[in-house]
Amino acid sequence: TEQCECIGVLRGHTDYINCILIEDCYVLTGSADKTVRKWDVGTCECLIICVGHSSVIYRMICTGDFIFTSSYDRTARAWDFDTGECVRVFRGHKRGVYPLIFIPAEDEDEDDIDFDLDSSKDILVTGSADFTARTWNFETGQQLKVMKGHSGAVTCMSVDPGGRVLFTGSTDFTIRSWNMMKGSNLKVFEGHQGSVICMTVVNKIIYTGSSDHTGRAWVAEFGDNTRTYKGHKHTVSVIKIYDGMVLTACGDAKVRVFDAKTGVLKRTMAGHTSTVTSMQVFT
Repeated sequence: TEQCECIGVLRGHTDYINCILIEDCYVLTGSADKTVRKWDVGTCECLIICVGHSSVIYRMICTGDFIFTSSYDRTARAWDFDTGECVRVFRGHKRGVYPLIFIPAEDEDEDDIDFDLDSSKDILVTGSADFTARTWNFETGQQLKVMKGHSGAVTCMSVDPGGRVLFTGSTDFTIRSWNMMKGSNLKVFEGHQGSVICMTVVNKIIYTGSSDHTGRAWVAEFGDNTRTYKGHKHTVSVIKIYDGMVLTACGDAKVRVFDAKTGVLKRTMAGHTSTVTSMQVFT
């Protein structure tokens, strides 16, 4: 419809909702009430409540078979998508857990002798306010590597297309790249003058948004800051790439579109009256 029409309301949480995912004909919501709920889109009925976290649920990802959540209670958890049962708890962080990445095992027929044997396992990656990122064996819940080096909370993460190099953004104003299987730091990307809030990796370029009111593009291999996207009046909270364009959502209530290569501001979309905290581009 010309005006967005409300076709259903999902009621049941007793505190604010931090994260939402759509999976097939279901909606998953993670809340400050410490629960995840699974809803039927058609009926708006709550089908499952996942109970186990002892604090606010911060982020959530879904593989189709499992739901992964991070929480201020210092843990990440895995839940069975069909039953809502908690199947794994990942303990080890000393402060709240923020971003999550799931890396599925490589196909068994892939012959890569140079790569660590951990490529045969499903890996969960977590970032935390304890200044570290950690990798976990999904099958056992065992911690594999601790990546130390940041002097601030790890707020966002991404991996290269091969799933072997991890990139982390932090409140210490830097981005770091890591050899995930060894847990060793490869490079430090310096240039932001505020906390790194969001990140996306496209091919060999890292795009980041920061509380310094800029978005930036970096060469993943060398750490060079090749482009800075200026014009924001507040924190860049979301950064997305689409068809040669960089789209940013900002605390100044605006969404902006930049030419990815030149950094030229092409369009500003105004209408929101407060911080834009999430954004999705549909093709």
